Amino acid sequence: MIAIIDYGVGNLKNVRHVFKLLEIPAQVTRDPEVIRAADAIVLPGVGAFRDAIKNLKKYELIDLLKEQANSGKPFLGICLGMQVLFDKSYEDGEWEGLGLIEGEIVRFEDVPKIPHMGWNTLIKKNDSPIANGIGADSYVYFVHSYHAVAKNPEDVVFATEYGTKFPAVVQSGNILGMQFHPEKSAEVGMQLLKNFKEMIG
Repeated sequence: MIAIIDYGVGNLKNVRHVFKLLEIPAQVTRDPEVIRAADAIVLPGVGAFRDAIKNLKKYELIDLLKEQANSGKPFLGICLGMQVLFDKSYEDGEWEGLGLIEGEIVRFEDVPKIPHMGWNTLIKKNDSPIANGIGADSYVYFVHSYHAVAKNPEDVVFATEYGTKFPAVVQSGNILGMQFHPEKSAEVGMQLLKNFKEMIG
């Protein structure tokens, strides 16, 4: 069973729906016992980094999520949920993240329009089981004004270009993140989530 973390800033219905379509048992929860019993964790997110961190603190989830990440179970952050995995964000101030992947979150600069919104191409950078079946020029759906700068290039599975190349899919051991919305990314998004299911075992 996958625990989809409910901390007040997630696109929970759509994420739960796509796991249901894939016949992957999933439960929306913030119950520590359910989270600890889960086979994998999904941290969705929509909105501002500051609000995400404040809500994770409010619901006393930060230490629990770090504990679960360190346990080795698969842990996936989606959109804002991916950004929260990093060390720090500079969105409307300076905010500490979960520190599960080394790097920072910064605002797009010198781009045609902010937010970066719509379909864009995945550029493969490193091998990973999460990339199985994802061909060249695969498109996924983005909505974001800030992007990750990963400290370690080997953590970037796929990049995307919008003014600059930025991480679109990251992985550090059992910790994964997708900057786009796989639940809105048609067949490519479904394949990525199927790959995540395979990684759970």
